[in-house]
Amino acid sequence: MNQSSPSSLRLKHTLLASALALGTGLAGSAQAQDTSVNVVTDPSFVPFEMLDTETGEMVGFDMDIINEVAERAGFEVNLTTMEFNGIIPAIQTGSQEIAIAGVTITEERSEIVNFSDPYYDSGLRIMVRADNDDVENLEDLEGLTVATKIGSTSYDFLQENLGESSEITPYPGTSDMYMALLGRNVDATFYDAPNVGYFAQTRGEGRTKVVGPLYEGQQYGIVFHQGSEWVEPVNQALAAMKEDGTYDEIYAKWFGEAPSED
Repeated sequence: MNQSSPSSLRLKHTLLASALALGTGLAGSAQAQDTSVNVVTDPSFVPFEMLDTETGEMVGFDMDIINEVAERAGFEVNLTTMEFNGIIPAIQTGSQEIAIAGVTITEERSEIVNFSDPYYDSGLRIMVRADNDDVENLEDLEGLTVATKIGSTSYDFLQENLGESSEITPYPGTSDMYMALLGRNVDATFYDAPNVGYFAQTRGEGRTKVVGPLYEGQQYGIVFHQGSEWVEPVNQALAAMKEDGTYDEIYAKWFGEAPSED
């Protein structure tokens, strides 16, 4: 039985170690590339997220943002849609890791979930039918029926500022409340400014109009369960996108111009 020389044994050990190191590296690389994160959004918050009926895919400002963030932060998006009212609970329970759905950053929500740095400045606006010349501000909504979205900050704002002086009717989706307005089932809608404005300029053109000032300046944030490992990588990705102009390009694509510096 022939015995290997010490030099040949050292060579075998070196080759074996190299092979193991290479295998570990490849496995680690594959694992990094295969990192899939459950992301949830609202299916009907145009132009932030909406279904492209031709492709069957979700598109919009938020979709472009999260896809770019995911590429930079190193994960793949496993997208799910649900009604807005269920999104925060889904993040809380851990069934979803990340949410992006025009979610306003509030102190109350920040007690139960984590937010990214703000990625969009917004507020609340009133929309009425085009033939309504009686409503010009929030006070004019007293005694009227006002539609808004279930679980939204606009609903909370109406409850706090109008109380029982108006009939506040929450709807599960934006399409529902806008159709209620056009169908004369409600007198006005009150919701996030970009969504209200987008509807008035598209499907509601000539039939609706936005009135009054911008109420309650707000900021949207990407949502995580508390202690999520993805908060910092996402913040870094957002900062880099704003620094290199990618954010402005996505913003202009959906809103017609880059955001104001003011």
